[in-house]
Amino acid sequence: MTRRGKERAVIVVATADFEVYHGVVGELRDRGVEFTTTEPGDDLPERATVAVVGPEDEHPPVRTVRARPDRPREAVEEALSALRGDRGRTVVGIDPGDKPGIAVLSGGTVVAAFQVPVADVSDVVTEELEGAADPVVRIGDGARLRGAAIVDELEDVRVELVDETGTTPYQGAGVRGMGDVLAAVNIARLEGETIESRDIEPTAGEIRLVQERSRERGDDGRSIDETLARRVALGELSMAEALRRHRGG
Repeated sequence: MTRRGKERAVIVVATADFEVYHGVVGELRDRGVEFTTTEPGDDLPERATVAVVGPEDEHPPVRTVRARPDRPREAVEEALSALRGDRGRTVVGIDPGDKPGIAVLSGGTVVAAFQVPVADVSDVVTEELEGAADPVVRIGDGARLRGAAIVDELEDVRVELVDETGTTPYQGAGVRGMGDVLAAVNIARLEGETIESRDIEPTAGEIRLVQERSRERGDDGRSIDETLARRVALGELSMAEALRRHRGG
């Protein structure tokens, strides 16, 4: 069975594992990658240079990637990296903000991109870096408070703080809303200063902004006090929790 012609295929899926087969084939099709499939033990196509197999399948006589049933995308990324001959490290770029953009690069090629709530960033990054050798996370220096919260949640990985000036490109018609993700790609490609944490004290203006938002969201027309606003700015309290405390609940 082939896709877009056996002669041009360079990745082969050779597994008897039903879950691995369907997961990996689905990922390859989603990416528009040319591939072929064979039964384990069959001769491989002449131009097949990378094989994707399941945990229990035999090892073909080419570069082989073993896929887990629950992580087909990871196997496909490894296969594509082997196909390209990538030898570079895995780099994650983060553009912090209300809904941060995240870009994952392998050997300089973008292999994954996300835009998630601040609270989910650490989990996404941790999952993407699982098994990566000597990875680095690069985070833009804007959105200071949210960026500091993200840095503090990242563990056991090198983190660099990057000057994000000019990293958000112009967005033409049809791609608006992608700015944070595109900026994350540019941030990933810039070297920064290695940091372990960011100790950020909210400015008076940032605290006032939190208070203004609390007044808009509250039901009594009053803003929360400065102490609660500071804790919200630092990420220690959610706005909802701060409003409950303001009301004495």
